[in-house]
Amino acid sequence: MSQHHTMLRRALRRTAVSTCLAAAGLLGAAGAASAHVTVHAESATKGATDGVLTFRVPNEESGASTTKVQVVVPTDHPLLSLLVTPEAGWTAQVTTTKLKTPVKTDDGTVSEAVSEITWTGGSIKPGQYQDFHVAYGQLPDDADQLTFKTLQTYSDGKVVRWIDESREGQDEPANPAPVLRLTAASAPPQSPASGKPAAPTASTAPKAASKSSDATARGLGAAGLAVGVLAVAGAAVAIRKGRAATPRD
Repeated sequence: MSQHHTMLRRALRRTAVSTCLAAAGLLGAAGAASAHVTVHAESATKGATDGVLTFRVPNEESGASTTKVQVVVPTDHPLLSLLVTPEAGWTAQVTTTKLKTPVKTDDGTVSEAVSEITWTGGSIKPGQYQDFHVAYGQLPDDADQLTFKTLQTYSDGKVVRWIDESREGQDEPANPAPVLRLTAASAPPQSPASGKPAAPTASTAPKAASKSSDATARGLGAAGLAVGVLAVAGAAVAIRKGRAATPRD
């Protein structure tokens, strides 16, 4: 076998291995992201009314169950009129606090708001997750995001503190706090003839602002795996072509 043929095979082999490792890294990152406690909303528009927040709590331990979940609700930009949806097997305890700055609404001034919600009595087994739903009367219109620091307690006594806040330009922390990013309310389109807001149509109806981080993680993982498979297949074909084209000694 010629020296050129040997060098070609080694280079192709290194490329295939590197690509496979990169794909595996993407799959690992996807698994790690899906293990975070997250918060979701069908509509996260500033000032939105009558919606539902969903706190997704996965169990990332292999030998213990989640038995308690504590969510700290921000009061610097309070959520008004929170109501907890009953979850089978779980008991919710709601704590309220007086606001430093009362909030004026169409129905009057609100001086008290929910500051913490604690779920106990249930169990999230290894490899499972639980969604906890909370209905709100109104989201704040003076904030870009809401941070819900969360404590997750396991049956073996371990407590995972999802309280770290992400900083711009820095890597995501190990235990990031669930964050709900709020979008600006879009102004209704103006009618060219009258200058009045046009009636909403299918093309101007609001769409969901974001997708689940779990779906994103799965998509990244699948893409990485596909790239790895294609790279290995391409390397094999290139080696066979090089073997056929290179004269033997």
